[in-house]
Amino acid sequence: MLLNYQYRVYPDTNQKRQLNSWLRISQYWYNRQLGDRFDWWQNNRNDVNSCLLTCSLPDLRDNPDFYSQKKQLPVLKEDLVTVQHSGELLDFTSVPSQTLQDVSKRVDLAFKRFVGGDSNGKCSGRPRFKNSARYRTLRIEGQAVTVQRTEKDWLFLSVSKLKGWLKVRLHRSLPDGFILRNILLTKKSDGWYAAICLEDP
Repeated sequence: MLLNYQYRVYPDTNQKRQLNSWLRISQYWYNRQLGDRFDWWQNNRNDVNSCLLTCSLPDLRDNPDFYSQKKQLPVLKEDLVTVQHSGELLDFTSVPSQTLQDVSKRVDLAFKRFVGGDSNGKCSGRPRFKNSARYRTLRIEGQAVTVQRTEKDWLFLSVSKLKGWLKVRLHRSLPDGFILRNILLTKKSDGWYAAICLEDP
């Protein structure tokens, strides 16, 4: 059985800066993968009635999928990545690896729904590139999160690669016997929230 509890999170100033940096890197990684898929989609398909013998086609390359795009992460972590239009430098090593892999999974799911449709065969619209207002959630797996202590109505979490303990307001207590599966950290207009996913084995 799975339960999702949402709580208000109170990160300090340095943690807010770090989480905003994680969001920016994840947003860039999402847009880069999506752009790569659209580039392949435009350059590697042809009209049904076009002649393949007389037309000049570019060299075909493999369709980018979840695994091929995820394999780019170790290369990106070797050095700082420069954003072309702004000159901004992004450090992919500062973000937990499971969070970046989840971004690849989100791109893969969005593109598969665009091309193949959902379980009912209904195709969704073309996936959008995300700006800072549209990309607001980070997924952190359970093995990267440790519950340090609980004091009255407060829960203190230790998140991998995040400095200090993350302070969570417990408006209701966590049930006993459940295992922490993952946390979704969402930035909203009034602050940060954590959706804690719990599993009863």
